[in-house]
Amino acid sequence: MLVLKKNEICVKNKQANCFAFSEYAYDPATGEARLSYDIDGRVLHEKITFPWAPWPVDASRQAAFFRALELLHLVAGISYYKACLAARIDTGESKIDGVMSGFLNELYLKGLGEFAHVNQLDLTELIDFEPAAEEVVEVADLSNETGGSQFSISYQVDLPARALVAMGGGKDSLVCLQTLRDAGVEVQPVCVGGSSLIGDTVKAAGLPLIRIRRELSPELTGMNASGAWNGHVPVTAINSAILLCAGLLYGYRYIVFANESSASEATLKDSQGREVNHQYSKSLEFEQGFVTVVNQHVSPDIEYFSLLRPFSEVAITRQFSDMTEFHEVFSSCNRNFHQDGSHIKTRWCKDCPKCRFAALALAPFLSPQELLVIQAADLLDEEKQLQGFKALCGLGEHKPFECVGSISESRAAMKFLTGDPGWQGKYVVRELAGFAEIQQAGELELKPDFKTPHCIPAEVLVRLNAV
Repeated sequence: MLVLKKNEICVKNKQANCFAFSEYAYDPATGEARLSYDIDGRVLHEKITFPWAPWPVDASRQAAFFRALELLHLVAGISYYKACLAARIDTGESKIDGVMSGFLNELYLKGLGEFAHVNQLDLTELIDFEPAAEEVVEVADLSNETGGSQFSISYQVDLPARALVAMGGGKDSLVCLQTLRDAGVEVQPVCVGGSSLIGDTVKAAGLPLIRIRRELSPELTGMNASGAWNGHVPVTAINSAILLCAGLLYGYRYIVFANESSASEATLKDSQGREVNHQYSKSLEFEQGFVTVVNQHVSPDIEYFSLLRPFSEVAITRQFSDMTEFHEVFSSCNRNFHQDGSHIKTRWCKDCPKCRFAALALAPFLSPQELLVIQAADLLDEEKQLQGFKALCGLGEHKPFECVGSISESRAAMKFLTGDPGWQGKYVVRELAGFAEIQQAGELELKPDFKTPHCIPAEVLVRLNAV
């Protein structure tokens, strides 16, 4: 494994000397944000467009928005930093404090954990966001601003108690959306990107969709084509920062995602015993860190949280199994969702960890025929899928690098199927029925546990009858 270190002469031609956060800007007339980065003098520009976004009339919301935009600039930089893995990081005009420094170090190190593992890199001695000398935290309005370092002030803002809900086209975000609607919370679906499938699911919900456009720098594509380091980045972290900006522009107090409990489970442990989690930016650890940064450096009046954190994936699919109006339009297959558009012609590729886990999680609540209508395949009865299902159940080397449920709930679902007359004869179920890990698995967790750690605000819990 190649160990990359801070302030060391570059060990590979593709490692840069300095990665700098050069500037960020926003044009209220066009709704376009511009984020710029510098890699050894090579400047890369990213554009993010917020359609029909009104510019807030009050100064506090304007100021909070630019704090949020600065945070977005720092978070989105991970897409470009990973291409060069520079020996030095320069945050430019953003003079970060200890809280922000700690958050960014964790995000870049753990958010790039899968990338580093796959590329056989060790980044532990490399990533270093250094805090500025002063660390003062104030909550201010513009009539009583006390000054201080760039990240020393958060702003009080007045936002209506309504929810901007991140949509991904799959079952989780639909359950999240419906749960909020049933609780009487005003909701607005939002997505980042141009997926038509997300549009179809939101249309089926009878709601309008805000579609935010993110355009990565074309220079990054050129760098990748020339052999720059490439791989997984924590997209949910970037989308979280984008939606934070959107909430301030459009006027939403709640920024809501649909990340569940199993997202906190590590995908594997590396040779040094360190956890590598494909879903780090969907984990509770990231969520708590992001909440702290938002409260201290943007506004304490914005609530960022995952509504489904107290749920297991199986509990979510139990609810979704009754939402039949969405069964023919949703998809959990990630090959639908790429920066350059869908990589498949149908909603399911029928041969990936996401497709397999969707089948496994839904099967306890649907008949084989009902699941066949959804996926147009009977994955649990295909011999070629056996190794993939073994990996989901922790019977292989490690969980897949994908957003799938925990090993324990996969085993519980498989155990349930071995006793279900409708499923126990399927090839995969028969083959796995004899494994001790399946036979000794626990029961399906069908209800949320609101006593476990989460960030859901008290007023939302009341609406959910969860207190």
